[in-house]
Amino acid sequence: MDSSIITAMISLIGTLGGSLGGILVSSKLTAYRLEQLEARVAEHNNFARRMPVIEEQIKVINHRLADIEEEEKHHEN
Repeated sequence: MDSSIITAMISLIGTLGGSLGGILVSSKLTAYRLEQLEARVAEHNNFARRMPVIEEQIKVINHRLADIEEEEKHHEN
């Protein structure tokens, strides 16, 4: 075979190998970043689920404080 054909074939193999390697590394990085985002979304969803419970507890606490303050006013008089 002619040396220029052999050189072209080696270049083609190197180019294909490099491209495939880059694609594999890129897909692994994308999968990793998706996993990280999924974990953050799950954490946020957990927080969003707990917030209404906390808000309701704050309302109860505020109501109880108001009752205690009202009792205190009655005891002072």
